[in-house]
Amino acid sequence: MSNGPSAVLTSDEIDAIARDVVAEGQAGRKQIAWQKIQPFRKAQRHQTEAAMALLWIVDQQSLTREEATDVLSEIADAHDDNIDILSALGLCLEAVRDIDDLNASPPEHPIFQSMVATLDRLAKLHEGGPEHEQILRGLATSAQMMARQMDAIAENSLRKLTEIDPRKSAYQYNLGLFYKTRGRFAEGVAAARAAASLQQEVRDSTEWNLGICATGARDTETALDVWKRMGQKIELGRFGLPEGGYSACKVRLAQRPLAERTADCDDPGAEETVWIERLSPCHGIIRSVLYGNLSVDYGDVILMDGAPITYHTYGEQQVPVFPHLATLVHQNYQFFAFAGTQETARQLIDLSEELDGDAIIYSHTENLKIMCANCWRNPDIDHADHEKMEKYVVIGRIAAPPDIAPTRLLDLIDRGIEKRGTCQLYAPDLCAAAGQLAREQIEKRRFALLTDN
Repeated sequence: MSNGPSAVLTSDEIDAIARDVVAEGQAGRKQIAWQKIQPFRKAQRHQTEAAMALLWIVDQQSLTREEATDVLSEIADAHDDNIDILSALGLCLEAVRDIDDLNASPPEHPIFQSMVATLDRLAKLHEGGPEHEQILRGLATSAQMMARQMDAIAENSLRKLTEIDPRKSAYQYNLGLFYKTRGRFAEGVAAARAAASLQQEVRDSTEWNLGICATGARDTETALDVWKRMGQKIELGRFGLPEGGYSACKVRLAQRPLAERTADCDDPGAEETVWIERLSPCHGIIRSVLYGNLSVDYGDVILMDGAPITYHTYGEQQVPVFPHLATLVHQNYQFFAFAGTQETARQLIDLSEELDGDAIIYSHTENLKIMCANCWRNPDIDHADHEKMEKYVVIGRIAAPPDIAPTRLLDLIDRGIEKRGTCQLYAPDLCAAAGQLAREQIEKRRFALLTDN
């Protein structure tokens, strides 16, 4: 076989190289896979079969995403009028994005936007023709990869596919997936039901999509039916939603989940991974007090998607991290920053046991801090001599339900501190909310010393 630019590969050579490359990629040897596709990169410009083999390799995720995206660009440039290749390429765009990272920003690589434009043009040109269906399949996928930028094109393509072949369950299922990720849960329920009615046997993927959409739509009866069909021990619970006994898991919260975004503001904003009390397969209560302001926080009820983004390992346990799909209930908890000192671990955190309801003192950092004892005793005086002392400093936030009065909350904390005797907590904003303005000023100085603010 010649290695020159005009080398022609036989079908057997193409098949052998492609299978070898995929095997290398699946074994995690993607750099070797990249080296072995070089003959294809040369041949694909004049051999359709080589181009299609490359698309299969990309679809099998045998290359790194960056390399695969560049390969797709080369193929698109070489075959700008080949409907079979361009339609298949549109489908392959799903393989070069982390589709489990539901709330990611739109991709920056130009191949995504250019493929939407190309396939949209071809779809209009061939509307009603025999090629229309395959073009729409590639167009629907490529448009959905653009986050919220191309929603109208994506929905129109998906709807047309259900009209072209109304008996194909996959088209109804894909339409339901689109509605789910866009927060249109009632429409997602209808599409998932339509998909299920066309399937000869129950499919877990369809059931999951139906259950998630039903939960998001607050269609509790449907959600309960789905989860029970799947063998879940679950009944009607808090917030009028299904509830069962599930292990805690984690969710990557987004300030702007995909389902709550628009094309004009199409990025997730701040993100934070938190623990949730899982109430059903797809929703739960946030049980971490957040560092930042994401417009969602401790106590709020969130909907999550069914495919984990990643896993966090704790000893031998792997905890799934799910993407934040939408926020179902804002409980409007009160939050107060605090800084404090303790002599032994967990002293301040354990104060939560003294509080009402599910109010919590949540630690974000615990560190040994060297400070000036004179400044600590009287921070308003400029001391010539600085006497060093060590304190175990805890910084975090207090969260409390809206029905707990700040005066009550502060009193409960004071009682807990008095009972323990060897720890202190300073929350100036809580003092202000409780109407203790003189105390607020004192605690503000202590808070500033402990947090270096």
